[in-house]
Amino acid sequence: MNPVKTYQKVNAQQESATFAISRMEDIYDKHNGKVDEPHRHNYFTVLIIKNASGHHKIDFNSYELGGYQVYFVAPGQVHQVIETEKSFGYVMTFSNQFLVESTIPLSFIDSLNLFQNYGQSPPLLPKEQQFRTIAHFAKNIFDLFHSDATMKNLSIGAFLKLLLIECNNICSINPIASEMETSGNNLIRDFKTVVNTHYRQEHSTTFYAGELNITPDHLNRTVKSKIGKTAKDYIQTRIITEAKRLLYFTDGSAKEIAYELGFNEPANFSAFFKKHTKISPSHFKKSQLQA
Repeated sequence: MNPVKTYQKVNAQQESATFAISRMEDIYDKHNGKVDEPHRHNYFTVLIIKNASGHHKIDFNSYELGGYQVYFVAPGQVHQVIETEKSFGYVMTFSNQFLVESTIPLSFIDSLNLFQNYGQSPPLLPKEQQFRTIAHFAKNIFDLFHSDATMKNLSIGAFLKLLLIECNNICSINPIASEMETSGNNLIRDFKTVVNTHYRQEHSTTFYAGELNITPDHLNRTVKSKIGKTAKDYIQTRIITEAKRLLYFTDGSAKEIAYELGFNEPANFSAFFKKHTKISPSHFKKSQLQA
């Protein structure tokens, strides 16, 4: 099974770079409009689109590109931008290391409703004035990035934080949480990290509770109170999302994917997938290829 292409570096030209920003129109010209293959990033990506035509595929969902859109792609998500003409806007990429360097707590990113690492990732659709504010922050970041300003990363980090706060306020599912981490917030972050590390081999709530040195009941109560679903639901959603990614973006068979995701028997994987999606893996793959 061919693996999904993964970009490790924030900036291909600078090995140690932790942040980068480019204009979408410059990227289009550089690649002569050639569409990149579906790929993952090991870092955060923000697309601020003033005007575009085409589609943006994130995991197994496709969104129509248009004007005044902002996309947020979390590390590990598979995505592909398919432009039918030149787009205008900005693409920003940054790593966890950049957040540390620019004194942005990792808990700040966790408190936002912007980067979803599974399920639906539709674009944010700000109104014209809201988009102008976001684009203004992005232009300041772009100008700083290409300058020799003193404490450049701290300045970029300040504008990035303002940009993300503006976007989160537009999203307004929940208010931004206090940056003072509670034990519950710490646990959720640690739980997500452990799941992301072990979900291909371990599927039980008991395993993850053990890794976190708490009881399964405590883990379930905390996860339910913070994200609205049980720990088991979260683990299973993570597995289903990856299964869909592999079915959609690779040439792997259902049998190969079953073993890749820790199922002892392909039949068990098929039953699990159908239970959660109401469709078999083969039919899912076929439906996506025909979409």
